[in-house]
Amino acid sequence: MLKQYSPAEIERASMEIIQSELDRMGVSLPALEARILKRVIHTSADFDYAESLTFTPGAADAGVEAIRRGGIVITDTNMAKAGVSNAGLRQLGGEVLCFMSDPGVADHAKQRGVTRAAIAMDKAAGEYPGAILAVGNAPTALLSLEEHIRQGYRPALVIGVPVGFVNVVEAKERILVLCTEADIPAIIARGRKGGSGIAAAICNALIYTAAGMTDPTSRGW
Repeated sequence: MLKQYSPAEIERASMEIIQSELDRMGVSLPALEARILKRVIHTSADFDYAESLTFTPGAADAGVEAIRRGGIVITDTNMAKAGVSNAGLRQLGGEVLCFMSDPGVADHAKQRGVTRAAIAMDKAAGEYPGAILAVGNAPTALLSLEEHIRQGYRPALVIGVPVGFVNVVEAKERILVLCTEADIPAIIARGRKGGSGIAAAICNALIYTAAGMTDPTSRGW
């Protein structure tokens, strides 16, 4: 009979297994980047992220500091929004938003013949300077952000982890290059892999660090 574990025990044991695997792979990262990577692997059981998850210099620290200042997290899907620890954000005066279901976003997207994700990022750039943008699904959201950054928009952090096959790899590479050139903090999952769960996992690693909630028992587990 399999032993029953509490949620906190499951997370701790999982993180120990992940760390052991990373040690065998020879993967060594600064503590905060390692924490983010382990939470991404914990979410996906995919160790390919040890190679594909890319941080611009200081990006992880910048994300934590933005959250500690009560920062806003804006996601490109309601699924990612649902996965982000809103309780942790609220503790620090922040919140998580998603505009994909806003009627105005849908109407504008239809009029322009573009995706709602692109229009949602237009809204984010226009109304929330200095937000954390977490893109886990739509490369069109990254392309919209690219345009706004070229026009002077400066988010606190870009999390670019959309999943898929059409323009996904290219959009990630473009935003990574642009953020590096513009000195904008970015965390990018290069290649095809990603998703809303990965975007939420990265956000949560940052939130738990900022709010002192890295131990699962501190989250009521």
